[in-house]
Amino acid sequence: MTVLLGLVVVGALCPAAALAQAEPPGTQATGLHISNGRLLEGNGNDFVMRGVNHAHTWYPNETQSLADVKALGANTVRVVLADGHRWTANSASDVANVVSQCKANKLICVLEVHDTTGYGEEAAAGTLDQAADYWIGLKNVLAGQENYIIINIGNEPWGNTDPAGWTAPTTAAIKKLRAAGFEHTIMVDAPNWGQDWQGVMRANAQSVYAADTTGNLIFSIHMYSVFDTAAEITDYLNAFVTAELPLVIGEFGGPADQWGDPDEDTMLATAEQLDLGYLAWSWSGNTDPILDLSIGFDPSQLSAWGQRIFNGVNGIAQTSKEATIYGGGNPGDTQAPTAPGTPTASAVTASSATLSWTASTDNAGVAGYDVVRVSGGTETKVAASTTNSVTITGLTAQTAYTFAVYARDAAGNRSPRSVTVNVTTDATPAGKCSVGYRVVGEWQGGFQGEITIRNTGTAAVNGWTLGFSFANGQTVSNMWGGTPTQTGAAVSVTPASYTSTIPAAGSVTVGFIGTKGATNAAPTAFTLSGSACTTA
Repeated sequence: MTVLLGLVVVGALCPAAALAQAEPPGTQATGLHISNGRLLEGNGNDFVMRGVNHAHTWYPNETQSLADVKALGANTVRVVLADGHRWTANSASDVANVVSQCKANKLICVLEVHDTTGYGEEAAAGTLDQAADYWIGLKNVLAGQENYIIINIGNEPWGNTDPAGWTAPTTAAIKKLRAAGFEHTIMVDAPNWGQDWQGVMRANAQSVYAADTTGNLIFSIHMYSVFDTAAEITDYLNAFVTAELPLVIGEFGGPADQWGDPDEDTMLATAEQLDLGYLAWSWSGNTDPILDLSIGFDPSQLSAWGQRIFNGVNGIAQTSKEATIYGGGNPGDTQAPTAPGTPTASAVTASSATLSWTASTDNAGVAGYDVVRVSGGTETKVAASTTNSVTITGLTAQTAYTFAVYARDAAGNRSPRSVTVNVTTDATPAGKCSVGYRVVGEWQGGFQGEITIRNTGTAAVNGWTLGFSFANGQTVSNMWGGTPTQTGAAVSVTPASYTSTIPAAGSVTVGFIGTKGATNAAPTAFTLSGSACTTA
């Protein structure tokens, strides 16, 4: 299987020169374009990317993935292509089909050449000039699609060797595409395998932006383990926003790896606060499956990482809005959807409840629903859904709640509030903890496991140690959400910072990659800080 991620160097984000104020673009592109540091649609509506990366060039038959990510709420997909330097080039007909599939599924399509990854450090990598020639060869396919696609010239086009060398070829590739007549919004990735930890893109962004005569250029930062503190993330993103230089988080990960533990919660929260786009890596098919959002390209089997991206706080379901070019929204559309039907509650537990309601109607189509908790005269958003059903988690046992639902369309019109529904959660189950263990995927000699620890007590658990033993010689080789120590068959896990507290009736999830032999039986007993847990 092809390795999809370049290596990164762990280090603090180096301070860079302050970014100068970007000038408004002199000439707008047809369709998607940049104005005052913002990505706009052709009709002037602000567009904020909320989506994922999809490894099309290695999995060309998985075009159903575009429909699947759309169904989960995404408004954008970044599609991996190859120009023939390192991997077999995607043909003009194949790229045309990808664009057609994106449009059929009402997705904005970011097309990128992956062969440039890690140039200067990765011997097999191609150049940005070669990537530009590939795009020019596709001009007949791409021309006229400016409303629907963005051209990401080359993925992570410089490694960690002499990253200052990134600026000139990036500028030259932009000029080459403009000279060839491309009017699309162009995206450029940072050096340092996309993470810009030495601040080269940050320091030179203004001069690179100024080199594009159309002003329709957007920068892309890739955030992995280099971005493991809130300060690094907020400092980098705010620097571009303050300078009115357009920026998107073009790739990012959440699970910890051997280089560090990215702070994905801050990435998502800050992107939402600043109205910046983000595109999570990646839908499925990674050599290291900890970054698979779905298991085996199956949208019904989201990993913990996938659940976080699609259904978590500041995730895609909560924040994505479909591009108005697809008719779901219209700057002239002022008609709000009808109120959703009265919600009904089912599958109520000590910590969760499922709500369902009759769907709203709208003249241009309902884009999604927001579920709020009502307490006196205040409302708090607790969930979002693209369908007329949602499961609310993180509730407190033996507690009365009042919920209601709003519908919204793609233009941002909000319906009247539904009638409220009252829900009282169940009593806390007996005992202090319950542990669920499952094998997410297996391959020869290895597997991916997931452990969910539920606090069934009445008080929060702050700090814990999970204990269990394997029966068939399995070993843990990599873990996220916790730190493992293994002696023989016995495994002891201490939490990561973001899993250290388990609220009453709440849960945390730990994932891992393990080695195995012919048999891979699940552990049968678990302890939490020395106390036996039930198994779920």
